[in-house]
Amino acid sequence: MGRVYNFSAGPAVLPEEVLKEAAAEMLDYKGSGMSVMEMSHRSKVYEDIIEEAERDIRDLLNIPDNYKVLFLQGGGHTQFAMVPMNLMKNRKADYIITGQWAKKAFQEAKMYGDVVAVASSEDKTFSYIPDCSDLPIREDADYVYICENNTIYGTKFKTLPNTKGKDLVADVSSCFLSEPMDVSKYALIWGGVQKNVGPAGLAIAIIRDDLVTDDVLEGTPSMLRYKIHADNKSLYNTPPTYNIYICGKVFKWIKSLGGLSAMKKRNEEKAKILYDFLDSSKLFKGTVRKEDRSLMNVPFVTGDKELDAKFVKEAEANGFVNLKGHRSVGGMRASIYNAMPKEGVEKLVEFMKKFEQENA
Repeated sequence: MGRVYNFSAGPAVLPEEVLKEAAAEMLDYKGSGMSVMEMSHRSKVYEDIIEEAERDIRDLLNIPDNYKVLFLQGGGHTQFAMVPMNLMKNRKADYIITGQWAKKAFQEAKMYGDVVAVASSEDKTFSYIPDCSDLPIREDADYVYICENNTIYGTKFKTLPNTKGKDLVADVSSCFLSEPMDVSKYALIWGGVQKNVGPAGLAIAIIRDDLVTDDVLEGTPSMLRYKIHADNKSLYNTPPTYNIYICGKVFKWIKSLGGLSAMKKRNEEKAKILYDFLDSSKLFKGTVRKEDRSLMNVPFVTGDKELDAKFVKEAEANGFVNLKGHRSVGGMRASIYNAMPKEGVEKLVEFMKKFEQENA
């Protein structure tokens, strides 16, 4: 069987060029006689891999010198706890709830302090981004938290919230490195890499220096302290070495295509193909308010659960896999991350047109 078009929300499609390079180096990485999977994280050859990966992501995002880049284990759910453990000096934080992952982060943070939802779009099944221009941000809040792109519901913050001077923390897992971003507008950015950057098992955090301190909540384990990882250059313990190596290759791949401005242009072209079809279709409908649509995750429905299931089944038989919507919302979802080729979206739309004709 040839490669399918994989529309999974994560773990997700990776660039073929990266997979082929990794395959070629599987048994012998650059004359070391070993796979990267086998080498010590304390070795000079691995040190070069992780340092180059950090240099490349700094270059891609133009990360200011007063920010640390950390390669961390535990994925998003660990960050839900790590953020409040490290940043809650007053034990107060304000959260904006725009989907399942922001909601989970909010619920986790409530274990550590006084946490308030200052805005939410749950009233309309998270199908829009609420107005965040004048929120009731508390004067003593330690930070304001958002999930910038909502993987399940397909919404994206196009304008960052007015935090009224408070530090902004953002989960960017499903839009990470999909377009340029001004890192200086955030106190902390973190993302699980399994959606848009690499294999599952790694999160990357970009955190302003003044927040990397020993002043953390009492009882915070060593492994959950940003400063421990920063002081040890992400090598405090054995990190997910192979994942970091693959992410490093993805960084190189993005640079080879022209960086994040070029990546944004590619992503806008792909998304336009799918959204234009959804807007003209008599059978399929997008579920998100137009101005809040994500470039990465596109949820849609037919309005008939049986027809949705038929579509997912026939799509898979035709090589379009992982189109079933998240179990909490149903319908369909096409995740069209950086590594999804434009051809994949074009062929999906061709199939959708054919399905519509046959099921009108």
